[in-house]
Amino acid sequence: MTDLVKLSAAQMAKGLDSGEFSARELTDAHLSRIEAVESQLNAFVTVTGEDARATADAVDEARAKGESLAPLAGVPVAVKDVVVTKGIQTTAGSKILEGWIPPYDATLVENLRDAKLPILGKTNMDEFAMGSSTETSAYGNTHNPWDLERIPGGSGGGSSAAIAGFEAPLAIGTDTGGSIRQPAAVTGTVGVKPTYGSVSRYGLIAMASSLDQAGPCTRTVEDAALLHEVIGGYDPKDSTSLKDGFGNFVEAARAKDVKGMRIGVIEELEGEGFDPLVKQRFEESLALLEKAGAEIVRVSCPNFTYALGAYYLIMPSEASSNLAKFDGMRFGMRVVPEDHPTAEKVMAATRGQGFGAEVKRRILLGTYALSSGYYDAYYGSAQKVRTLVQRDFAAAFDKCDVLASPTAPTVAFRLGENTENPLKMYLNDIATIPANLAGVPGLSLPSGLAEDSMPAGFQFLAPAMADDRLYRAGGALEALLEDTWGGPLLNNAPALEGGAK
Repeated sequence: MTDLVKLSAAQMAKGLDSGEFSARELTDAHLSRIEAVESQLNAFVTVTGEDARATADAVDEARAKGESLAPLAGVPVAVKDVVVTKGIQTTAGSKILEGWIPPYDATLVENLRDAKLPILGKTNMDEFAMGSSTETSAYGNTHNPWDLERIPGGSGGGSSAAIAGFEAPLAIGTDTGGSIRQPAAVTGTVGVKPTYGSVSRYGLIAMASSLDQAGPCTRTVEDAALLHEVIGGYDPKDSTSLKDGFGNFVEAARAKDVKGMRIGVIEELEGEGFDPLVKQRFEESLALLEKAGAEIVRVSCPNFTYALGAYYLIMPSEASSNLAKFDGMRFGMRVVPEDHPTAEKVMAATRGQGFGAEVKRRILLGTYALSSGYYDAYYGSAQKVRTLVQRDFAAAFDKCDVLASPTAPTVAFRLGENTENPLKMYLNDIATIPANLAGVPGLSLPSGLAEDSMPAGFQFLAPAMADDRLYRAGGALEALLEDTWGGPLLNNAPALEGGAK
């Protein structure tokens, strides 16, 4: 592994600007790394080396001419395969979309291209973002670079594994119930779910439209802030897009100061079900923040207890509606039965073969919850709980500037360990789901090593449109922890020494 791929994105940008190395050299180094370890990690569904090199060459040419460039121009990025990319296969981790080549780019991809970030490829994911382990992907399991027998989180395990495995310095994820933050926690990386509506959803293959949000996956808080500023902003093509400004994320991340900040610890997100060592790392991080001048406040959000149940009614209900378009008629896979095929038979055969078990499970659950006679009892009641969760957040933010909890209750579990127990799998999102129900931003960063020397995550939550608070608190805690560890946590990942093992 070359030293180039071990740099942070901010360091890469600085090296490119100073002429220490070229964008082509940087891109080639990452493509070589992908070639070396991808057979072990399976983080990518599609690698786009030719496209990435063309962008890198354009950056080098523009820099040689003295043209003004965006801060991250020439720094490679990977994109979760649920984000539409013009001319590049987009599968959402499903066989039903295998081979589909979109005719347009998602808005956030347009932003990446405008900023001249070479796109290395599309990362693996749970099918249609339904999962917490990247085990429901139709393209095989992704492996955790810390331990290849363990999951990298989900649904965005491909993006987190690519970051932790030094295949890419930056990646795009999407977060419906924790799919950026939970993978970050179990791979020792950084993941941010922005305020709902602050990053355009135009061009995202929707699972649950009122919950989905794209965001950055990186190795440092500063890198997340840099990428967030590239992909964020108002988009008239997205009816939920926000016009309000959100402050300077990079400046907040670089401040590394929590003096006077009130940090609320959510009592309901640190109790039963949380691994003792995960909780211990969390408490140690709180102690560092308090020593640095933050005020630690204990807060109660009683309705968070019901958030998981509400989420698993709202999300499948919206998914059952959103996935109705995948019918074998308009795009993607089509299965035609031999005996007197009708439109109904083609739809049934295509969905039967094209969708995996978890997708079918959630479609059935959602369709039932929306059916006549059950709508008010299930979906309607879940939306009332959502309102109560939002009120809990509002009351808590009256007492503090940011909230804190462990990101996930345990470290990464072993591949196959929970595949026969969907309910146990769903519990991995217990600490991340409330933010999606309320639309508030959240950030996960490493808090240290817990059980079996695997990474644990620390989560900050902030009020809507106060994403800069996440970067201020996250940047400060990251600096405090790295002083304790003697460097980034990923330096301790055994599977990364000389490449994945």
